[in-house]
Formats: sequence, C-alpha cells, structure tokens
Amino acid sequence: MTRKVIRYFSSFLASILLCTGAAQAANHFYTFGFVPQQSAKVLVEKWGPILKRLSELSGHKLVFRTAPKIPIFEERLAAGEYDFAYMNPVHYTVFASDPGYRAFAKQKGKQIKGILVSRKDTPLTGLNDLKGKTLAFPAPAAFAASVLPRTYLSLNDIAITPKYVGSHDSVYRSVAMGLYPAGGGIQRTFGTVDAEIKDQLKVLWTTVGYTSHAFAAHPKIPFGVVSAVQSALAEMFNDLADKELLLAVGFKQGAERAHDGNWQDVRELGITELPK
Repeated sequence: MTRKVIRYFSSFLASILLCTGAAQAANHFYTFGFVPQQSAKVLVEKWGPILKRLSELSGHKLVFRTAPKIPIFEERLAAGEYDFAYMNPVHYTVFASDPGYRAFAKQKGKQIKGILVSRKDTPLTGLNDLKGKTLAFPAPAAFAASVLPRTYLSLNDIAITPKYVGSHDSVYRSVAMGLYPAGGGIQRTFGTVDAEIKDQLKVLWTTVGYTSHAFAAHPKIPFGVVSAVQSALAEMFNDLADKELLLAVGFKQGAERAHDGNWQDVRELGITELPK
C-alpha cells in the first residue's frame, strides 16, 4: 500500500471518528430526577420547561425523570440512577453519604415547613383533636410533610395512625374528600395544588422551618457540568420569562448556590437512615 493511500485512509478514519464523537456529544444527556411530591403529569408540566431552559443556558441536555412513588424515588437515589436530583432535606443528608450526591443549589430565601391540613368545615381546632385518628402522609421519609409532624405528635403524646398515600397531592385530595380528618404536606405544594382542592382545605398546624430541598449531583458528574447547571439555575431569576417559570413552582425568590454544610440543621435531628 502506497503512502498516499495510507494517508487517505488515515484521514478518512479520522473524519469518521470526529463525526462519531460529535454525534455522541449531541445525543448525550443527563437525567434529572424530581421527588414525586405531586403527580408525574404535574411535575413535568412545571419542571419540564425549567429543565429545557437550564439545558439551553448550561449547554448540557437535562432530561426529566421522576418515580411513581416516593419510596421508589428513594430506591433509585440509593442506586445512583439519577445524574441530578431534586430531593428533600432528609433524602439529601442520607444520600450525600452514599452514593455521595453533592448539593449545588437550593430555593433562595426559603426554609421548608411541614403543615397539617384539614377540611375547612372540620370541627378540628388543634393537634389534640387528632389523638387516635388515622392521618394521611405522602411517605415515611417525606421530611417536612411526614417526618416532622409525626415526630412532633409523638413527642407530645398524640398517638395517631399514619396512612401513606404516595404524594402530597394525594394527601390533599384524600383529606378534601373526607377520607382522612387531616394530612401532612408542605407550604410550597399546598400553594400550587389545584384550586378546587385547596379551596376546601385549611392549614391546621405548621412546623418550625429547616433548610429546604437540595438540588444535587451524582459524584460521577464532572465538576464543569455541575458548575454550568448551578450557574444557569441561580441566574434564571434575572430574566423575566425565566422568572415566571420559577414562580410557577413556588420559587418566589428563585434559586441560589448551596453547599453540603447548608443542611447541618437537618443533620442535627440525628436522622441517619430513611424512616420506614
């Protein structure tokens, strides 16, 4: 084979490799899992446009993912299935240890507070009226919507039976229907629930505040990619159209950069594993 032919085939092979690499880069994406506090339909309607915009701003394609129920979401976090994830505070403190998710952002100017809701026409006036009753909660490890109120009730000798219904929306819907006298949620999801449900409910009680949900990345994701997504998310609130997207998910001040130490208040609760 002549040198000319060799050079031709070398050049041809290089061009194929370059095209292949470009195609792979164009098709590459990162999964972004969202804790299923609400139905997948509601979550994708609210977070889908945000991910699309984050993809444009960061230069990295982000694809929406969730799970049918919070416990399945937890199993997927434990297995490291999501490249990025939006998870509750106790999820973060547990899964930061293993498989090592690292926080990079959180909702700005916000502490998460759990609430107990009841129907507006209920005779319930306070927590003592809940003694001996069955209450609805999203899942055992739903931090503010389940862990905080159940802990407070237990510490104050108010015995209740928890019923786990899968999501915040399911709690609000089941209480509105009268299936349970009260149920646990958080201010943000209660604020965005369908008006026909919300109008039937009232907030019976509110917990103290803790550092809110974490946006976190799996340790396998390159620092440069995480940094690009972090910057894009923190800067979205500066654009009027992007601001509207964040307001739709209850982020009244947008998002801000965060780090692992921001969740020290949650760690001080001593929760080292997910409640069962």
